[in-house]
Amino acid sequence: MPELPEVETVKTVLKRRIQGLTIQKVDVYYEKMMDIDTQQALVGQTILDIKRYGKYICFVLSNHILICHLRMEGRYFFKHHDEPVLKHEHIVFHLSDGLSLRYHDTRKFGTFDLRDKDRYLSLPPLSLLSKEPFDIDPKAFYLTLKSKSKAIKTALLDQTIIAGIGNIYADEILFACKINPLRKTNLITQKEAKAIVENGVLILNQAILAGGTTIRTYVSELGVSGRFQLKLMVHQREGEPCYTCGSSVVREVINGRSSFYCKKCQSR
Repeated sequence: MPELPEVETVKTVLKRRIQGLTIQKVDVYYEKMMDIDTQQALVGQTILDIKRYGKYICFVLSNHILICHLRMEGRYFFKHHDEPVLKHEHIVFHLSDGLSLRYHDTRKFGTFDLRDKDRYLSLPPLSLLSKEPFDIDPKAFYLTLKSKSKAIKTALLDQTIIAGIGNIYADEILFACKINPLRKTNLITQKEAKAIVENGVLILNQAILAGGTTIRTYVSELGVSGRFQLKLMVHQREGEPCYTCGSSVVREVINGRSSFYCKKCQSR
């Protein structure tokens, strides 16, 4: 699944390629992903800017904001307008430069929401997001953790607690902090909460510079393939030696998500 660094990479490439272009036509091949009203409203609008909030990509248009979430397998492709539409290309945006922007999604989990420009931050889905590690106050983050009793790994994946962190980076951040992913949030100290925020900023920035992480089928697309996987300390390294102590990295399912960590370095 694309996480904050991957989405930031896609946003940056999209902005470079399509900012200032006009949407001349929209073809929708999977109606559950975009309704007819949204499809029609997009025609004729110019793409003024592209922003990112958490894992959401926001197309700032002449009259509206189009909010997209890539979910598990969403990708974007640029193609010539007369190239055949492939099976998993569910939405095709025909642009004023003669190319088409294709939204490709094998699992069909991606979402598109159209919002008014003056209200999009105060309405779901963006109104449900917490702040990202770059912006969150460590003390406020600590107080939020203290008010709950769930595994810290689960809390880091909760976008209402802290935005932008997914499975890959949660594992890497907790390893950097030497915190066991099963520790309860109300047992996290203020010092540890601050370390989570600081390491979150450090690791996410490193991943953004590297173009994100390519794991299994996800590629950030648009000619960009992540390289942060070359720096992963624990994620997807089950059975391999910990780079710090030499113990084997273990995999454990926590609240339905695979978690990778070192039992020695991240002792409970």
